[in-house]
Amino acid sequence: MNNNELQKRILTSLILIPVSFFFIIQGSFIFILFLSLIFLATGMEWLRMTKNKDLQRTFGLFFLFFSFFSTIYLRQYVGLNFFLFLIIVCIFTDTGGYIFGKIFKGTKLTKISPKKTYSGVIGSFLLSLLFGLIYIKYFGQKSKILLETDPIFIIFLILFISLVSQIGDIIISYFKRKAKLKDTGKILPGHGGFLDRIDGIVFVMPITYLCVLPILINKLNLIK
Repeated sequence: MNNNELQKRILTSLILIPVSFFFIIQGSFIFILFLSLIFLATGMEWLRMTKNKDLQRTFGLFFLFFSFFSTIYLRQYVGLNFFLFLIIVCIFTDTGGYIFGKIFKGTKLTKISPKKTYSGVIGSFLLSLLFGLIYIKYFGQKSKILLETDPIFIIFLILFISLVSQIGDIIISYFKRKAKLKDTGKILPGHGGFLDRIDGIVFVMPITYLCVLPILINKLNLIK
């Protein structure tokens, strides 16, 4: 990535992250509207990636819809603090992979996504764990889930979320490679499309809804 592209990436992030957090914190109807617009954008990007592949198109759109439903449910009914925790872990999974991959380089992880390295994977786990725990310590006081869950479980939860986020990234990279596309879109300067930026989150939300939430409800008895 050249300096011009890096500058675009940083500038876009400086705008996108605060705007996204504004709508997340607002919640309610305004958050649902914001999410609906992103769903439309990612849906269009997915259709572009899967031309003449009706089964993939249909399954992908259904998955995206379920992912956005899970996102709304987790934000509106499980709570802001836990939802922000998930977002923070995903953001620093992506950031850790990028930073460590650039600095340490090393062996490539997979041909599906040539830029990904084993050092990037380690960085993803380390930074997501570090900032996930920092978030809980300083900003998670109002979340019963985060405060009353066993610390060991929280550590494994962060690593699990980070793993799912990284797998989501690779899956979207696989479909981009099949479609012979560098990015899923061009709407975000320096980043590509929305799916390029939220590929991990798109997978984390439904997996959390399907796998993590039942454990918290049935085993830890934290959500009434």
